[in-house]
Amino acid sequence: MAQIDPTTSTVITDDDKLWSLLSWIFTPLVPIIVLLLEDKKQRAFIKYNAIQALVLGVAGYVISSILSFVVIGCITGLLLLVYVIYLGIQAYNGKWVTVPVVTDFCVNQGWIQRP
Repeated sequence: MAQIDPTTSTVITDDDKLWSLLSWIFTPLVPIIVLLLEDKKQRAFIKYNAIQALVLGVAGYVISSILSFVVIGCITGLLLLVYVIYLGIQAYNGKWVTVPVVTDFCVNQGWIQRP
């Protein structure tokens, strides 16, 4: 069942929610697939979540691998996984998630627009 976001007047379908959840959970693989699929890339909600998931996933993996020489790397990887699952659940509930640094970075680059 589709829902209408009152702040943006866009229709968020169940398909949008599912692809957004998958983008967060299986980052960076699914966001890359989503951005290669023309019909998915045209949906604002899916694109918004996929780009943020891709940026957060890549940044998280880089930071975790750099810190893996210290015990902190394992902890950051686990915390990233928990945070990404939380963001995926929020996206599946139809919310436009905001990641503190990542969202601002993506907006400043012109990759996404704020809802």
